[in-house]
Amino acid sequence: MLKQLSKKGFSMAMVMVLSVGVMAACGKTEAPAQSASGDNKTGGSTPAPATATIEGTVTASGSSALLPLVKAAADEFMKKNSKVTINPTAGGSGTGLKNVADGTSDIGNSDIEAGPEYKDKNLKEHVVAVAPFALIVNKNVKVDNLTKKQAADIFQGKITDWKDVGGEPGKIVVIHRPDSSGSRALVKQIVLDNQEFTKDGVTQESSGAVATSVGQTANSIGYVDTPYLNDTIKALKFEGVAFSKDSIKSGKYPLYGTERMYTKGEPKGATKAFLDYIMSPEFQDKKVEELKFLPANLLKK
Repeated sequence: MLKQLSKKGFSMAMVMVLSVGVMAACGKTEAPAQSASGDNKTGGSTPAPATATIEGTVTASGSSALLPLVKAAADEFMKKNSKVTINPTAGGSGTGLKNVADGTSDIGNSDIEAGPEYKDKNLKEHVVAVAPFALIVNKNVKVDNLTKKQAADIFQGKITDWKDVGGEPGKIVVIHRPDSSGSRALVKQIVLDNQEFTKDGVTQESSGAVATSVGQTANSIGYVDTPYLNDTIKALKFEGVAFSKDSIKSGKYPLYGTERMYTKGEPKGATKAFLDYIMSPEFQDKKVEELKFLPANLLKK
């Protein structure tokens, strides 16, 4: 009987030990094991941090030559970023540089490099495109080409009649841009070798106004960036060469500007995002040439 009780007591002890073990196991919770990629063994994943919403207002002023590109980029950017407003205006390269230096614009658009007067203004240059420009005439002018000397003599007032450059008789009307214009500065530098323009003629405030005025004024001549060319005016060859991507890249056609967008210091927030979009492959490779500009890296070696 003692032997039977011993066996029964041992069996009861084993049952108690096993019960305690099961209870301990039920009270313990283990975290799911994580994989190296952050996924756990239940198939879930660590959520990626949310992308910050871009918002704010960006003002850009300056070059009327660059305005078509900036407006188009602004429209596309605002479609993608509904909480951003981009306000582009013209006024000339000089105005854009002054505005960004003074802090009245977030971006200053310019056809020319900022001069020494801006050396201590902490301006940051962003080259965004190459802009061909052309000497343009009214369609009644029977001239298709000008040499550099002929063009310089016309803009300086030394030649005043189209018959002196192979055209039909007619007094030449020069359509100018104001002193703040980057296009005017480029023509002065490239065509006139930095000599002064004639004081005679008509001054228009924007590239679009120059194109309109030349189209409406018999015997007139002016200069505009190629996005402003239309059927009412005629673009002249320069030294026998018409503007094109290849003629600019080869160095045969010298009439072009390097388009810049300046910020005061490194851009931030919506301003930086907008400039990043303009410099993105999406815009540079697809949109720039559609707008009759050329990509910013065209002239890089």
